[in-house]
Amino acid sequence: MDERFAVVAGRFNEAVVARLVDGAVAYFEREGIGFDVTWVPGAFELPLASKVVAETGRYAAVVCLGAVIRGETSHYDLVAGEAARGIMDVALSTGLPVMFGVVTADTVAQAMDRAGGKHGNKGWDAAAAAADMARVMREMRRE
Repeated sequence: MDERFAVVAGRFNEAVVARLVDGAVAYFEREGIGFDVTWVPGAFELPLASKVVAETGRYAAVVCLGAVIRGETSHYDLVAGEAARGIMDVALSTGLPVMFGVVTADTVAQAMDRAGGKHGNKGWDAAAAAADMARVMREMRRE
């Protein structure tokens, strides 16, 4: 496959996110798909970085990976909601698949369960969804 994919990962909660990135990388490598990884400070920064990456025209899709873990304040709700809305806005404004691979969890243990633990690896899942959406978009644009 000649297409290239971008992974944009938030460094906040890096122990979780590094495992998500490992999952995405493992998927792309297994499928022989080229990719680049860019790290940003956290999930809140994913929309802007993914928009810049999407607008380069070099990628078939963007995979946004992050982890937002509930704490004792409303910060969780603000960051998770704005990251989700922003990532969707980027997809809609660019016409490029931009995948929401941000784990939202109440505890670190729950997040780790979704980052290679008992609930699989959501980084892998987001990368697979990106490849599928890139294929769907190619097919739809050919019709």
